[in-house]
This record gives sequence, C-alpha cells and structure tokens, in this order.
Amino acid sequence: MIVTTGNEVEMGNIVQYLGVVRGIVVRATGIGRGIVGGFKALGGGNIEEWSHVCEAARQEAFNRMLAHAQAINADAIIGFRYDATEFGQGATEVLAYGTAVKLTNK
Repeated sequence: MIVTTGNEVEMGNIVQYLGVVRGIVVRATGIGRGIVGGFKALGGGNIEEWSHVCEAARQEAFNRMLAHAQAINADAIIGFRYDATEFGQGATEVLAYGTAVKLTNK
C-alpha cells in the first residue's frame, strides 16, 4: 500500500477518491513506565520510556489505518497525517488518517 503525505502518487493516476481512512488508538504509559518517566521528567530531556509508548501507539494507529484502506480496496493513501490528543494524565489518543484512493497503472 502506497502511503504519502502528498496529494499525488507518481506510480499512477488517481481515478477515484474512496474517502477518509483512519486508525485510532488510545494508550496509557502503564505504571512502570509512568513512574520511571515521571522521575526522568524532573531532570528534563528525552524520556525514552514515554517515547517507546508514543512510537508503539503511532505504529498501531498506522496499521489500523492501513487495514481500513485495505477493507475498502484502496490502492493508496494520500494526505497522510498523525494527530494526538491527551485525555488525561498518562492517556493519549493517536489518530492516523488520510484519503484512500484508487489508481490506474498500478
């Protein structure tokens, strides 16, 4: 599946727009990573424990978006973006979204 942040795909012409596809994940840091990360936050800098949770959430949201696109027989996703919203202390929603399209010359 081709995924791009752009609005065009060089591998073929867009012949049909299938609509927005998305993948949504809500993640919490977990008590272990939360405590360790909390202590590291006091000193500043990168908090690797929290970075790991964020990256795992992004990957899962991306995979869910791909599954949504495959379910509607898309050839590509254009205009791909991530968004995140904090729900409370330690819980964040991660959204991966874009426009599913059909291509010619695939």
